[in-house]
Amino acid sequence: MVNYPNGKKHPSKDLVTTGREKRKINYGRRGMVFEEAIDASNQYYLTEHLAVIHKRPTPVQIVKVDYPKRSKAVITEAYFKTPSTTDYNGIYKGKYLDFEAKETQNKTSFPLVNIHAHQVEHMRAVIEQGGICFLLIHFAVLNEVYLLPFVPFYHYWQRMMAGGRKSMTLTEIRNDGILVPNGFRPRLDYLAALSLSDESEEK
Repeated sequence: MVNYPNGKKHPSKDLVTTGREKRKINYGRRGMVFEEAIDASNQYYLTEHLAVIHKRPTPVQIVKVDYPKRSKAVITEAYFKTPSTTDYNGIYKGKYLDFEAKETQNKTSFPLVNIHAHQVEHMRAVIEQGGICFLLIHFAVLNEVYLLPFVPFYHYWQRMMAGGRKSMTLTEIRNDGILVPNGFRPRLDYLAALSLSDESEEK
C-alpha cells in the first residue's frame, strides 16, 4: 500500500475483496496507454539523437517489506516522500525541457484541478530560467493529444485563481495549443508539435 506524504493511508475504496485476499483495482491503467506512447516516442528521440527525455521518477519511502520467500521480497507499505513536480524532463536542442502529461475523459474541457499549484510554480521557474515547458493533454474519448505551451496555460491558471472558470475549454486548447500527430515512429511526435508552436510564436 502506498501512503501520502502526511503518512495517511490511501483510501481503501479502490480495494475489492475476493475470498481471503484483497486486490487493488488498477484505475491508473486508464492513462497507461498514453504514457506508453510518450515513453516509446522518447525512446525514438533518443535512438535518433534528437533529444534526451525521460520520465521523472517519484521518490518513494519504503515502510514495510514482507519476505514470503527467501529469494523474494514484497513491498507492502510505502509513501511518497515529496510531492512530484512534472512527469518528464530532459534536453532538446541544447535547452532544458520539462513537461506534464495529463489525460481526461472529458470531451469538451480540461479540469484545472488535475494540475497542482507546486507543479505550476515549478514550470514557471523553468520558463523563467529560459527552459522549455508545456503540457501534453490527451482527450481520451476524442483520441486527440494537444501540446499546450506554458504561457497560455498560465493565463488560464491565473483566470481560475482570480475566481474564474476552473477548466480550459477544448476550443481554448485547440486555439492556443498544437495537435500532436499520431504515427508509428514516433508514436506521438510532440517535438514536431513543439517546433510548430515555436514557429507560431515567432510570427
